Amino acid sequence: MNPIRAAVVQFNHHPGDVEKNWEIVEQFISEAHQAGVDLLVFPEMCLSGYWHVRNLPRDEVEELSELVPDGPSCQRLLQHAKNTSMTIGVGLIEKGTDGKLYNSYVVAMSDGRIECHRKLHCFISEHMDSGDEYTVFDTPQGVRVGVLICYDNNIGENVRINALRGAEVLLAPHQTGGCHSPSPKCMGRIDPEVWRQREADPKRIEEELKGSKGRAWLMKWLPARAHDNGLFLLFANGVGIDDDEVRTGNAMILDPYGDVLAETWEAADKMVVADLDPQLREMCTGQRWLRTRRPELFGDLTKVTGQEEDTRKVRFGFKE
Repeated sequence: MNPIRAAVVQFNHHPGDVEKNWEIVEQFISEAHQAGVDLLVFPEMCLSGYWHVRNLPRDEVEELSELVPDGPSCQRLLQHAKNTSMTIGVGLIEKGTDGKLYNSYVVAMSDGRIECHRKLHCFISEHMDSGDEYTVFDTPQGVRVGVLICYDNNIGENVRINALRGAEVLLAPHQTGGCHSPSPKCMGRIDPEVWRQREADPKRIEEELKGSKGRAWLMKWLPARAHDNGLFLLFANGVGIDDDEVRTGNAMILDPYGDVLAETWEAADKMVVADLDPQLREMCTGQRWLRTRRPELFGDLTKVTGQEEDTRKVRFGFKE
């Protein structure tokens, strides 16, 4: 791994307004380029918008979808990657050549390549399907990168497989925090009025973003994903009102020990930047644990228990 400068972005997207969201993305691309960033990460489905999609009929979801890699957003992103020599990732709805719709994350690189990860645990819409492949690749900056979208990161095995495939940096685009949850000690909805009054009462919204509905929940598990697998983790999230919920932002960059290199809990569109030092990985705990695994003991991990459920059924009650 080469040393690189990475940046993650949180922003409040405009539901269904791809061009307006592009304006925000392009402003951050310009800022990142000026800051000497090599790898820039935007949130999940940040071009299409996210939470409102759960209520759309199929034809309206299709209207928001785009081909990968030949669609307009991919080609636009690729041009920015070439112009800036950055590797840049954005989230969108993919119109697959198989006729299916996917929650996808595309990464454009200065050498003309586009990689695409389809969310493995898609639940936002009954009209969208889950992917079935991991996405790990080398960037022109000399860094091996893996991609997992939001809920994908909640399943520890997904991160471990990325590490086993050589990922040194994990891109973790999200739209999370402030969600309704049946678990009594994590997340929970934030009153949208608290966001609307963020300038008049900044303390109240900051308490929500940093509390159990946002950062405090993330810090229960996100550092473990980085630490246990010995990789840098780039967490990019939405922030602000997202239909009837409030995303909690907390964009952050974690090192292979699970320590925070850079973060924000501001109630605003923000970018955070950090330099990733490859020497931190050389003898970190997670890397040593990877080398001392005993895979011959892990057969139970691939056995069906009968308890498995489709993510969409668990979250929304959609029929499988």
